[in-house]
Amino acid sequence: MIAKKNIHKIYFLFLFFHLLLWTIIPTLTNVNLPLDTIEALAWGSNIDWGFNKHPPFSAFAVESFYKIFGNQDWAFYLLSQIFIVLGFIAVFKLANELFNNDQLAFLSVILLEGIYFFNYTSPEFNVNVSQLPFWALSIYFSWRLIKYNKFLDILLLGLFLALGLLSKYLFLYLIFGIYSFFIFLILKRKIKFYKIFFVSLFTLIIISPHLIWLFENDFVTITYGLQRTGIDRSLTNHFVFPIIFILKQVGILLPFLLMSFLLLKKIKFNKIKFDEKLIFLLFTFLTPIILITLTSFLTGAKIRTMWMTPFYLFIGVFFIHIFKKNIILKNLKTFYFIFLF
Repeated sequence: MIAKKNIHKIYFLFLFFHLLLWTIIPTLTNVNLPLDTIEALAWGSNIDWGFNKHPPFSAFAVESFYKIFGNQDWAFYLLSQIFIVLGFIAVFKLANELFNNDQLAFLSVILLEGIYFFNYTSPEFNVNVSQLPFWALSIYFSWRLIKYNKFLDILLLGLFLALGLLSKYLFLYLIFGIYSFFIFLILKRKIKFYKIFFVSLFTLIIISPHLIWLFENDFVTITYGLQRTGIDRSLTNHFVFPIIFILKQVGILLPFLLMSFLLLKKIKFNKIKFDEKLIFLLFTFLTPIILITLTSFLTGAKIRTMWMTPFYLFIGVFFIHIFKKNIILKNLKTFYFIFLF
């Protein structure tokens, strides 16, 4: 076993080196900034509450860094890693709430290095990366809202839901999962409706300038999003596109699964206890993935791989919750050495 204070040291070192390496590597190897980052810079030069392709937050973020650092490529790679590390921190915080174990919480984060959205493609700051901290923080403060009954958690949840929506409309899949969980709790009389009302009200207040912009611009952003999915009436697409999408997800998750199963003394599915923690993870982690897959089946939409960037933030938490009785904690030093260095 590793002492608690040492786990925190390793955890902070991991965050620091992740941020440092994935800022330095593209700075040294890339000739130009990625196209999506350049596009956000162009939007930022004429800032507005919306653009023809996306909501405005990614442009706000890029323009802020441009004002501070000027035309320095490394600054925008750094911006991307800051968003990813903030997402990792929220994952760690929630995992600690669920497991009350620093080692398992850290594992929930380090396992994410097995998913290429959080390393290889991470230098490109775009609307997918822009969602990451708000996706993770929305789930974290949803849990805090139902556990601690603090008005500050209501305000923060409303804020992060709004910023997520202002990053990309795909954030609605997470909002559906979170609100489905809230409805479940309301029906079980475990949460008061007024809390959800205030979360919704605060979210709407923050996004209202963008909603006004949408009305004034004939919902051009929504039209573009529908066009990008390639929705049409071809019956074949209702099967071909979802199957391709699922196969791609399996390929993306293979390194994660390899890392995960190295932790287990044996691959055994224990009797699953459907407690509040697991139900929460089913609604907030699994439901958005199921919904976007169903979207492809029902509409024939082509779901692009990079759109899934924020969907897997809590896959490590979910895996550990299911298999935590089979994880060999005494072998963690070896595991850290292999995958950190």
